[in-house]
Amino acid sequence: QVQLVESGGGLVQAGGSLRLSCAASGRTYVMGWFRQAPGKEREFVAAISWTGGRTYYADSVKGRFTISRDNAKNTVYLQMNSLKSEDTAVYYCAARSTARLGAPQAQQTYDYWGQGTQVTVSS
Repeated sequence: QVQLVESGGGLVQAGGSLRLSCAASGRTYVMGWFRQAPGKEREFVAAISWTGGRTYYADSVKGRFTISRDNAKNTVYLQMNSLKSEDTAVYYCAARSTARLGAPQAQQTYDYWGQGTQVTVSS
């Protein structure tokens, strides 16, 4: 069982930046970030392949967020720039335990989840 631990959340003004980190206790394959705002369902934000050669983004964050990973550290990052109030949510890290196929946006394809970190953007 792989444990995922997120960090880096906090309170930031609109237009500001935050960098989230997610450290895994073991090897993972595709890793992703999802978020859940109050009263809404959890939604896909970004994902990255094992090699880092492929990245995927929700339309709402394209051009503002960047996902990356450091496999030597078993860590994935989410750099969030030009933050908006609508980015306020709990952000969750997720990871696959195998190199299975499946849309990176599909939550059910992920085996491990972190506890979440709160991101609050004030307008």
